[in-house]
Amino acid sequence: MPADVLLETEMPGTRPTRTPTPRHYLMCRPDHFTVEYRINPWMDPDQPTDTALAVRQWESLRDAYLALGHTVDLLEPVAGLVDMVFSANGGFAVDGKAYIASFAYPQRQPEAESFRRWFAENDFEITEPESVNEGEGDFAYVGGVILAGRGYRSTAGSHAELEKVFDREVLSLTLVDPRFYHLDVALTVLDSERSAGPGRIAYLPHAFDDASRALLAERFPDSIIVTDEDAEILALNSVSDGLNVMVAAGADDYIRQLAEHGYRPVPLDLSELLKGGGGIKCCTQELRR
Repeated sequence: MPADVLLETEMPGTRPTRTPTPRHYLMCRPDHFTVEYRINPWMDPDQPTDTALAVRQWESLRDAYLALGHTVDLLEPVAGLVDMVFSANGGFAVDGKAYIASFAYPQRQPEAESFRRWFAENDFEITEPESVNEGEGDFAYVGGVILAGRGYRSTAGSHAELEKVFDREVLSLTLVDPRFYHLDVALTVLDSERSAGPGRIAYLPHAFDDASRALLAERFPDSIIVTDEDAEILALNSVSDGLNVMVAAGADDYIRQLAEHGYRPVPLDLSELLKGGGGIKCCTQELRR
């Protein structure tokens, strides 16, 4: 059976057949997770956090990936860097090249060295950034194209760097809702490569400005549109292998739509990590050789 997604005509009442592709992920155990500062609307240092619970929830995500046959590498957590669990933010890797993060906030800037060292030790070709960017927090790969968010964390300058480093088309998207400060909390890639067409995404339209909404509608006309209610529990901070979609438990409408489109939702509870403003995708950086 071919590894890519098998397309069928998606007529009402039918479900296309989809197959997963093996993925390679980088994760970081939340041994030091807590909320000590506020750099996004979800964080409240006055709200208690339970590190042990965060670890158990993270383990459920890692175990789900392993059970599905995916490869998970681990980045060593560093004491005092409480957000390292959100490993998606540390870089962006395509074609064996890694573009390293340059974090917007000083609290997270020391994380970059751990990611830089890991990529170097694992034979990626490293590019040091000149512009502020937060890796897969704001960059997504779909159908050979890079979607790049800006507005709160990553800058427009990083988009130009992406184009130069990876020699691929970059579609710049402007985020306008502070609750959805990273691209990966406003948009999910469901089919990164398909046998025909540009791939499928899911997204929250009002998280983007008018020009970005028009661009997404033009380039991805068969997208799944997610409700604000589901987006507020970071439903869009999900991960798909082309069939199985790791998604926030309780995102009922999104889960229903995924199933109707032939995906297999895998609901997971990462509510403790949500206190830090992250979810499933934030904990998962995809490594593309």
